[in-house]
Amino acid sequence: MKKEVITIPGAENPSSPLSLAVSYGSLIFVSGTVSVDLLTRKPLPGTIEEETERVLKNIETILEQAGSSLSCVLKSQVFLPDIGDFQRMNAVYRRFFPDQPPARSTVGIRLAGDFKVEIEVVAFKPEA
Repeated sequence: MKKEVITIPGAENPSSPLSLAVSYGSLIFVSGTVSVDLLTRKPLPGTIEEETERVLKNIETILEQAGSSLSCVLKSQVFLPDIGDFQRMNAVYRRFFPDQPPARSTVGIRLAGDFKVEIEVVAFKPEA
């Protein structure tokens, strides 16, 4: 097995020392994702609901590029600068994981940048 870097064509960011995601075998590790346009990397600020939706749609796009999907997410970690946003974030999160949600931890933390939420996931690539 070897490590493979997952990219979105046109979304490469050579100034940042991280990959959107990497896979190793059937596992996919998606970096912490915030509310940005994947192609331009421009921030897309909004309410906690809007940012949570954008983040999860970005993760969905990244996973699809890796040959996976949100239904294959095993573990997620949610970072919230304002833990008081938990219930509102959770309402949106629940829509993306309606059945058999992944294991999850949520922590209150200061984020790099002015974002309301950051989410990272570990998923698997289904066998062909």
